[in-house]
Amino acid sequence: MTATLSQTSNTSNDVLQARALSCVRGERQLFTGLDLVVHAGECLHVRGENGVGKTSLLRLLTGLSKPESGEIFWKQQAIAVEPAQYHRQLLFLGHRDALKEDLTALENLEMYAAIDDVVLSQEQALSSLWRFGLRGREHLPVSCLSAGQKRRVLMARMLTRQARLWILDEPFNALDVNAIHALQALIIEHLEGGGLVILTSHQEIDIPNMKVLEL
Repeated sequence: MTATLSQTSNTSNDVLQARALSCVRGERQLFTGLDLVVHAGECLHVRGENGVGKTSLLRLLTGLSKPESGEIFWKQQAIAVEPAQYHRQLLFLGHRDALKEDLTALENLEMYAAIDDVVLSQEQALSSLWRFGLRGREHLPVSCLSAGQKRRVLMARMLTRQARLWILDEPFNALDVNAIHALQALIIEHLEGGGLVILTSHQEIDIPNMKVLEL
């Protein structure tokens, strides 16, 4: 399957680029000859029916999987050359909650900050949780939170992670209307600060500077 990408232009040096990517799962070829370019301030919405390879593409772009052929570049350098440096500038959130159920919302943020080597005060962590409607729930174990509240914890992590490139797999799942608007605002804020976003979603998205990749 060959993908088509709508085109925009940008002159920034922060660029994620894929050249001639091919992906095979089992005996099935999901896509081949896929090219894409995402610049600072741009959002790429990856769309397609279930099973066409959206999540597989995101995993390739994060470096968690390797393509059958082709290569991925961050700032003109192949991500395989210095993967640790690339991952320091990357935030990847899959469609499953990447949270420790036995830790509180606050403890999850503090744990990930330590893992990511990000300086995060408790005041900053609490402020991030409160921004997304979790005041009064910050000290509850994540196992006690609803699916939507867990997604809000992940939104707080997005805010505190300090990564240039966000790769998000179905980030709007399990969110109510208010949370969807809050997440869209967070993504727009990230883009306005020169960040890059690649996401999948079955929902309609209202984000400026968004281009679409149809798989």
